Amino acid sequence: MSIQCIIVDDEPLSRDVLTNYIQDHPDLELKATCKDAFEAMKVMEREMIDLLFLDINMPKLSGINFYKSLNEKPQVIFTTAYPEFAVEGFELNATDYLLKPFSFERFIQGINKVKEKTKPIESNNASHIMLKADKKMFKVNFDHIMFFEALGDYVKAYLEDKTLIVTSTLKKLLEELPEGAFLRTHKSFIIAKSKIEYIEGNQIKIGNHMVPIGQSYREEVLKKVK
Repeated sequence: MSIQCIIVDDEPLSRDVLTNYIQDHPDLELKATCKDAFEAMKVMEREMIDLLFLDINMPKLSGINFYKSLNEKPQVIFTTAYPEFAVEGFELNATDYLLKPFSFERFIQGINKVKEKTKPIESNNASHIMLKADKKMFKVNFDHIMFFEALGDYVKAYLEDKTLIVTSTLKKLLEELPEGAFLRTHKSFIIAKSKIEYIEGNQIKIGNHMVPIGQSYREEVLKKVK
């Protein structure tokens, strides 16, 4: 499994060190290097990112505040030369915290923590998923799901007979859904492949809805649908 990551750091030397470390690790794929949070935002609009290497002390918008602003939060390894930021970083459920300068061995320890958190859930041939909505836990059969849409800090589940506003993220839901039966078509949508009626341009017809296909997802969507 390839872990898609980006570097966000205003120091060129730090970016170079991390780039070399990432390129030497077989499980990591570097999608972009960014000098500030605003460059990172643009990348994350078009790419599905699993891991951020995020400097804390940056101009305009700190790494801490940038991470807090994300609706859908990937795993994060904070990097900084200032140990006093460690507590706040871990309060945000950071996967790890690397104090500059750090060795390749210490970097590997952080990646092992990332891999541990991204282990696939063991299949138990379940036919349903439990969705938390409206302070209740709903048992929803997989074959009743049409698609999911991201709504800020929540996800809207479109089922055959109703909709639910679910306390979750698309990334987490995708990990809990049966592999091959569901497909991410856009940064804000996951669909049930069995519910596809047709594909027209950059849209998929499901029931009474037209679900968009994001430009960066199109090639993968068409390959998996075929």
